[in-house]
Amino acid sequence: MTTEKFEYKNWWKGASAEEKDAAFQFCSGYLSFLNRHKTEREVVAYTEALCQANGFTDLNEAIQQGERLQPGTKVYQNLRGKAFVMAVIGTEPIEKGINIVASHVDSPRLDFKQTPFYEDTDMVLAKTHYYGGIKKYQWVCIPLALHGVVVLKSGEIVHINIGENDSDPSFVITDLLPHLAHEQMNKKMSEAVHGEGLNVVLGAIPLAEEKEEAEEKSKENHKDPVKMNLLKILKETYGVDEADFVSAEIEVVPAMPAKEVGFDRSMIGGYGQDDRVCAYGAIQALLGLTEQPARTVMVYLSDKEEVGSMGNTGAQSAGLTHCIAELCALTAPVYSDLVTKRCFANSALLSADVSAAVDPNYKDAQDKLNATYFTKGVVLEKYTGSKGKSGANDANPEFIAALRAIYDEHQVAWQTGELGKVDLGGGGTIAQFMANLGMQVIDCGVPVLSMHSPFELTCKADIYNAYLAYRAFLKAYK
Repeated sequence: MTTEKFEYKNWWKGASAEEKDAAFQFCSGYLSFLNRHKTEREVVAYTEALCQANGFTDLNEAIQQGERLQPGTKVYQNLRGKAFVMAVIGTEPIEKGINIVASHVDSPRLDFKQTPFYEDTDMVLAKTHYYGGIKKYQWVCIPLALHGVVVLKSGEIVHINIGENDSDPSFVITDLLPHLAHEQMNKKMSEAVHGEGLNVVLGAIPLAEEKEEAEEKSKENHKDPVKMNLLKILKETYGVDEADFVSAEIEVVPAMPAKEVGFDRSMIGGYGQDDRVCAYGAIQALLGLTEQPARTVMVYLSDKEEVGSMGNTGAQSAGLTHCIAELCALTAPVYSDLVTKRCFANSALLSADVSAAVDPNYKDAQDKLNATYFTKGVVLEKYTGSKGKSGANDANPEFIAALRAIYDEHQVAWQTGELGKVDLGGGGTIAQFMANLGMQVIDCGVPVLSMHSPFELTCKADIYNAYLAYRAFLKAYK
């Protein structure tokens, strides 16, 4: 009688030269993706373009035309520009279930307030409200970029992307010099930088006026000449007025490029890897399927996860359920609500979200027997939540066993773990909301260091094996 040794190994040690090369090649594409798409809107636009280039049909068009979806049909649905669904119809009836990999594409950041611009000490700044869980002190004194949209009353959308190109200006939030920061440095880290102090510096040149023009200007305009110069630049460059920012969505993100990390280039550092590292792997996994799937397969990209998955583009919305109901209506011989309910009950979903790797500088935060590590592959996380598994999905062991078998058969490096020691902290994903629909659900993602920081760190071995895990699940789970 032999027993299976319970040990997670460093993937690099057993990987062949071809496997290592494949991992590096895959991560090269991921690095390019990470540098070009720093907001949920940009990821959705990228994915839609990929779908169109790979023979996918817009589901909305199929709905309007009453088109029946045959096995092998590839469809997508853009959910308000901030969430996305892509699917390939299987040969089996859809009520037998769908294999879904779901990831979120929003990341912690700063958002412009609706009335952002003000002038102080001959500088013009923008007020912000931070989005998601951040350490506020990490966002000062680093180069920042502005990404987003301004929607005019006419409905025209003006796209903003400033700070990424070498010729672009950068933006910054200032901090107090150490010579004057004795009081600040005696505060708790959470109090050293206040939310209302995360104001982005935008300029310092006042509006140039001819003498006779100046006399005609109002006192209000005279009061804020630097702000007026900024508004002049915005009008001349983008055709937008200050009032237009009421209907804008401007995200302040790190301008630093994502980079390979380490002498051996084994890691990737960059902003927004939570959760675009999993989203990229999921997208590529579905696009890479070459055989007709038996079960319908799907990738769902959600928004708003970092703030509780609320809103009409978050995982708590009806976006995904409506999309699946439409798929059922266009594939089932006879449609009823029962078909959709059976579909959900028989579906399985990987909540493709990152986990916290053991940091060698902060090992005491983890239970080493139930922690995740760099180099050991994708993470199967039975539950997340905090303090008594609050807000957790807590996956069924039958589902975990099925995934273990699939991953071992397809030579996927995987590990298990949880998010830190009991009662120390915790966190949540979209898993609980997906499980509420009746599906089998588990969190399955890439371990990350410095999570929610402006420069998160991942390992290429884990990135590549997450892609392999998503691909194996999509085509093999029954």
